[in-house]
Amino acid sequence: MGIIKNIRLGFVHIAVTLTFVLINGVLNRIMIHDLGIAATLVAILVVLPYVFSPVQVWIGQYSDTHPIFGYRRTPYIALGIALVLGGTLLTPHAAFSMATGNGQIAPAGLLLGFLAFGMWGAGFNLAVVSYLSLASDLSDEHNRSRTIAIMWFMMIVSIIITAILTARALEPYSPERLMDVFMKVTLGSLGLAILGLFGLEPRYTALRAEQTRESQGAALRAVLSNPQARIFFVYLILLLAAILGQDVLLEPYGATAFGMSVKQTTQLTSYWGGATLVALLLHGLVLSRWLDKKTGAMIGAVIATAGLLLIAASGIVGIRALFIPGVVVLGFGTGFSTATNLALMLDMTTSEQVGLFIGAWGVADAMARGLGTLLGGVLRDIITALTNNPTSGYTTVFLVEAALLAVSLVLLQRINVRAFREHQPTLTELIAIVGDA
Repeated sequence: MGIIKNIRLGFVHIAVTLTFVLINGVLNRIMIHDLGIAATLVAILVVLPYVFSPVQVWIGQYSDTHPIFGYRRTPYIALGIALVLGGTLLTPHAAFSMATGNGQIAPAGLLLGFLAFGMWGAGFNLAVVSYLSLASDLSDEHNRSRTIAIMWFMMIVSIIITAILTARALEPYSPERLMDVFMKVTLGSLGLAILGLFGLEPRYTALRAEQTRESQGAALRAVLSNPQARIFFVYLILLLAAILGQDVLLEPYGATAFGMSVKQTTQLTSYWGGATLVALLLHGLVLSRWLDKKTGAMIGAVIATAGLLLIAASGIVGIRALFIPGVVVLGFGTGFSTATNLALMLDMTTSEQVGLFIGAWGVADAMARGLGTLLGGVLRDIITALTNNPTSGYTTVFLVEAALLAVSLVLLQRINVRAFREHQPTLTELIAIVGDA
């Protein structure tokens, strides 16, 4: 795949991921710290979409065999982005509608919250599995690391820029300024999606007969029957739950533990993003030439663990000087993990069922985000209630996430791409597959 197509695919990726800056980098802090909405409720709203993440397997396999107007991915990506952006625009309205000012939640606002976050997450599930499948379609195995590096390089740069501009636009903070920022970022994301998507995918004239005859259940059995696929699925859940589970808590933690303003907590995203970008560049331009993907994934997890421990330590000892370095170290580890694990994920597919396997890994990603965020929100509220100390609730979450990363490293040692591809179903599995088909 040429550099231009890589860049255009990166635009599509940016269009979806910028919404996370708004929701997980700004709105979460407003809802928890400023509006006084319980972290558990915020976590439930953020993870609600991921409850439906198993649909990614169906979407991926369905798009493999059901092109629309000759396109296997483009229509699904377009619909997903429309839902993502529509839901994003509604989320701040839902947040302000929920908060009554007396600690109660307005029922109408809660209903709007479920609708807004549901649209956002449903679109995310639909778009991500489709554009990652498209990335795998357009690139061969040897170029996938470069494709991933370019996509994530563009994403991190855009996140840094968006975080900086958003922080400035929200100073001084007001609900009107927040609404204006959401509108402008959403319109920018829409423009990037249009620029990147249309004309990117070649039109397919026909699909192989064996693909069109395969049933959904038989395809799912092909994933579940592979021991390496099962190990990789659990590994992704543990890894991503630990790394991504802190998204909804990092900004309110900075506000609670260190009295940081909206502008200052929003800038945390730029610190994290800058470190992630450096790691991506270091890995993509230098280390990927001699560092294999599993070793890189291990290094990333170890560094991210150190970052989480620093962040927790900053609250335990009450030293703000440890907090920002902890965020930077976490971002650096996240960059290594992103580059290596996404390339590893694309290797853990078969050429006949790219969408199916990408969908399965997408389910792992969505489940991880959901479980990590929900675990963080609930654990934070429980520990806070028991200790009457909000900071201890946050630090406990970060320590638990560091432990999850340690467990994921054990599973990483058991993953073997060659064994994944060489696996042949047993007689029992073949009978089950044929019977289902």
